[in-house]
Amino acid sequence: MSSHPLRIGISTRLMHQVPAELGFRGKTLQYLEQSFAHWIMAHGALALMVPTLGHDAEVARRRVHLKGYVDLLDGLMLQGGADVCPTMYGQQPLRPEWGGDIVRDRYEIELIEAFVAAGKPVFGICRGHQLINVAFGGSLLQDIVTQRPGTRPHVDRAAYDEWHHAITFEPGSRLAALYAGTPPRPLVNSIHHQAVDRLGEGLVVEARDADDGTVEAIRHTGASFVVGVQWHPEFHWRRSDRLDAEPLLVDFLHAARAARREHAPA
Repeated sequence: MSSHPLRIGISTRLMHQVPAELGFRGKTLQYLEQSFAHWIMAHGALALMVPTLGHDAEVARRRVHLKGYVDLLDGLMLQGGADVCPTMYGQQPLRPEWGGDIVRDRYEIELIEAFVAAGKPVFGICRGHQLINVAFGGSLLQDIVTQRPGTRPHVDRAAYDEWHHAITFEPGSRLAALYAGTPPRPLVNSIHHQAVDRLGEGLVVEARDADDGTVEAIRHTGASFVVGVQWHPEFHWRRSDRLDAEPLLVDFLHAARAARREHAPA
């Protein structure tokens, strides 16, 4: 078992309303962004998509046990995508378009809880970072500039992943140690309008926007490896003008190998 490549589960993005030109009329698509998978595979690990089951799924929920996925996989990564539904943290959407995707929210939180309970690592990116905070009882700003006047815009639809800003690492944090020697105020991309508000139980802030203080990275203080970053490190891959993506992934994969050794048959 230990000689096999690491098997990393990746939560799916959902497309509930598929453009007609794609040829899937009336269907829901579950998909994986290519650079996310390639970033993992470049380290010799297998990238395996974990499908979501909604209330209208054609497969009975009772026939699919998360334990099967947890037993098979060495770690879980959560992709970016749609807003987290505010009802997941006890609020109503301030605008209809901020209602998010509660189908995906519920299933991914089940996944987070199952992997944490099994002592296997979880790494959330952008939306995944926000969902980790919600899974541990925290809340979100539904829209940063609306709820925190004077805060910089953290998304530009035209610029997309070229929109960026500087971050700072919290002194003494794991990220500060991983990036020791990195010049101060490294640049990260910024593709979000929601952000961590009230921090979830057992979570600590690891990085913030260098200028407006928006939470950019979190980590759980418990025994399980649970990390979230607000930027998309997979879009930094092989770019020298952004924060190096590799220390984050290497740290996660190290945790996955350690979890595999711990769960290996005696």
